[in-house]
Formats: sequence, C-alpha cells, structure tokens
Amino acid sequence: MNRQGREDPRDLAAVARGRAARARERADRADASAERHERLAEETGREFHSHIAAAHRRSAACHRSSARLQEAFARRTAEWAEAQGTPPRFMTGVAEACGTGSAALTLVDSARDQLAVAVSDERSRAAQDLEYMLGEGPARDAVSGHCLILASGPVIRKRWPAYGPALTHLGIASVAAVPLDTEGGCIGALTVFGPEPGLVGSGVLGEVAGALARIVLLGPDADPELYGGTDHRDLVHQAAGVLSVREGCTVGDALALIKARAFAEEVSTEVIARRIVHGHPTTS
Repeated sequence: MNRQGREDPRDLAAVARGRAARARERADRADASAERHERLAEETGREFHSHIAAAHRRSAACHRSSARLQEAFARRTAEWAEAQGTPPRFMTGVAEACGTGSAALTLVDSARDQLAVAVSDERSRAAQDLEYMLGEGPARDAVSGHCLILASGPVIRKRWPAYGPALTHLGIASVAAVPLDTEGGCIGALTVFGPEPGLVGSGVLGEVAGALARIVLLGPDADPELYGGTDHRDLVHQAAGVLSVREGCTVGDALALIKARAFAEEVSTEVIARRIVHGHPTTS
C-alpha cells in the first residue's frame, strides 16, 4: 500500500479496522490462556504455570497495543477520506501512543546498518536523517546495547558530539530509544523525540515497541511497509552505486561521501542522491 493516494482511503481504513479486531481477538485468547494457567499455578503450586501465564499476559498486552495503533490509523484514514489533504502516517499514531509528537522507526540488518525508516513527522525525519548521516545517535545505541536509551538537555550534546548539537538545533530537547527485540534478534529501534526535557515512561515505550516488533512488523497481520509509510532509502542506495562507478570507489565509500555532503550542506541524503542520479558531475 502507498501514501500517494492510489489506494482508496476507505479501503485502507477497513484493512486497519480488520487488523485491530483480529488483534483484540488474539489478546482475548491470550488472556483466557493466562487465566487458565494462573488457576493451575494456584491449584498445583507449580511455578511453571506462573511463567506461562506471565508470557500470555505479555502477549495480550502486545496485541492490545497493536489494536490501538491500528484503530488510530483507521480513524485518521477515515477522516482523510472525508477531508482529503495529506495522507495520514501510521507512525503518527505511534507517537501519540508514546505521548509525544515525534517518533521514528528504524529497521537494521545483521550488521546494524540502517535498512529503512518510518517517521511520524518532518522533525523526526530530520532527526533520523542526522543519525543516518553521522553514524551515531539513540537508535544506533539502543540496537547495539540492546537497552533503553534516555537523554535530555545537555546530556544529548555530551553523549553524541556530532549528532547532539545538530539534534538540539532542530528544537529537540529530549530523546528516548528502545530496541525492537524479537526471538531472532534485534530488528531495529523505536525512537521518540520531545521539545522539552522529560519523555514517556520506559514501560509505555517498551509496550509500543513490543507491539511493533512482534505484531505489526512480524505478526500474523504483519505490514512492514506500514501502509506505505516505510522508506527503504532506495534512491540513496541507487546513487551510491552510480557514484561508486563514476568515482572508482567502493559502494560503501560512495555512501559515506553522500552522507558527508548531505551533512555539510544541511540537506537530506535524498537531495544529494537525486543530484547524482540525475547526472550531477560530483557531490560538490
């Protein structure tokens, strides 16, 4: 599905509502299983049943969080069908669920290189572009450390010497990131941004991240494209290939050149990539 208007918004809303309903059904089944094991734990005294019950409760919470995200997207899409204008972003509901206005989802490969990004707004897009260009930031640290990252105020500049000052220049005063952990490993990170110090509690952020990793991206109704809102940076990778041939360097070096030029000019990597693909002789 895409965000360019070719998909009927009423159909998109119906798909999202269907996914929400199925997620709630799975949550109810998980809760029922949890109750059964809780009774067995009480009757038998076996700790095994308590562990199983807790796992089912966590699963139910993920499904319910997923349902709320789908319902939020369905609501915005239905409103868009009436008023038209700019298509809604799935990540806007994610940011809302986390209690902030800006959120970004980053997907990585086994080498922890960024594969794709989805954002709620232009501020989160700019913040994520900075991390992509500079190779440092909260999402990267959350993935590499498999832990929650929190920073606000002066700590942002101290923790990330290059990224920090650029981030605060965007009007961001606080940031939190949590890894998207699955049974097969970490697939990325969810990062939220705020204009003032102090963000959502780690419990809420972790619950939303769990819903994204286990249900929205990889579950029975998985949609890793997030209704067309996921950017795989295809243009940037295409430009890196073109530049590597033109300059006689590796694709990795070409990508580094694109990122460096984008940061120096204070534009996105897509702007530089477009110049290269359209025949601009150099990145300068």
